[in-house]
Amino acid sequence: MTTTFPDVTISTDRLVLRPFEEEDVTALSEMMNDEQVIAWTSAPHPYTRADAHDWATRRSHAERTEGRGLVLAVTEFLTHRLVGAVHLRNTDWRTRTAEVGYLTAPWGRGEGYAGESVLAVAQWLFNDRHFERLELRTAADNTASQQVAQKIGCISEGVLRNACIVRTQTADGAWTETRSDLIVWGLVPEDLDDGGYDEYPGHGERYEFRERADVSGQTVGADRK
Repeated sequence: MTTTFPDVTISTDRLVLRPFEEEDVTALSEMMNDEQVIAWTSAPHPYTRADAHDWATRRSHAERTEGRGLVLAVTEFLTHRLVGAVHLRNTDWRTRTAEVGYLTAPWGRGEGYAGESVLAVAQWLFNDRHFERLELRTAADNTASQQVAQKIGCISEGVLRNACIVRTQTADGAWTETRSDLIVWGLVPEDLDDGGYDEYPGHGERYEFRERADVSGQTVGADRK
């Protein structure tokens, strides 16, 4: 049984999803220090350049090579600018299920990039890796993330009470932690087959993926569309 994802690049009409690189460090550190990212993630705060370098060059790649999941930087096709990230995690190889997390940089919001990138990953996961379920979990007050889940066709399946910790900003600008419920969303292949999701600007029903060369230089996959 395969227990790691391939080293893959996924493309839509507007985006390229690829592994993080050292060149992403500056943009990554800026993205992770945004107020919305601080509030809804468990990433270190402040997020230093050293944190960004460690994630871009080592930790994100270890997610794949150690079989836990897959981390992809979301970049604009035309400008190559980093506009977000998608993270497959809590992968269960026996049941072919995984959880997805995602975030969008402040300079990329309002363009539908989060939904477009998560939908492309879901299509790849179901069609090419033969997974049977993708799960999303959103904090109860994170309405923007909930809208992404709804737009790509996820079904709200229930609430996990007091299941996570989020950050809120106080009047003096400091950050404090508080507990939150989690809304569980599920997506299965039939949800996409039904076409029950909103289309995003520039995002068609077809997508493209390319498995990258392994360390020996041997190609481990081919372009498909």
